[in-house]
Amino acid sequence: MLASQFVLADGITISLGNNVWNFGWDLILYLVIAAVIGLIAEAVVGWRLPFGIIGAIVAALVGIWLMTKVIVINGFQDYVLYDVPVIRTLIGAIIFVAIWHLVTLGFARRRFRRAEA
Repeated sequence: MLASQFVLADGITISLGNNVWNFGWDLILYLVIAAVIGLIAEAVVGWRLPFGIIGAIVAALVGIWLMTKVIVINGFQDYVLYDVPVIRTLIGAIIFVAIWHLVTLGFARRRFRRAEA
């Protein structure tokens, strides 16, 4: 027990000049949960966002914002994991990935075969 206090840190601290950023375990776990939920939302919709795992994290973060600040749904008990409402976040991320897919569908490059005469 005593050794674990020396091995595990409280987070990551970055100092650049007069700016100090502290990323604790709460933010790190928040981003890990967002990554998992974003990947699940991509799998449900069947469309991948650009930038891989970063796109999935952004989709989940937008989903958290969308379902907690913009569209508030009450009436059901949500499972909260490290201050992240999981069901609402998944619904919001699915909505975001679906909207992204509909908006960018026309910009996708497709190969068309020319009819030869």
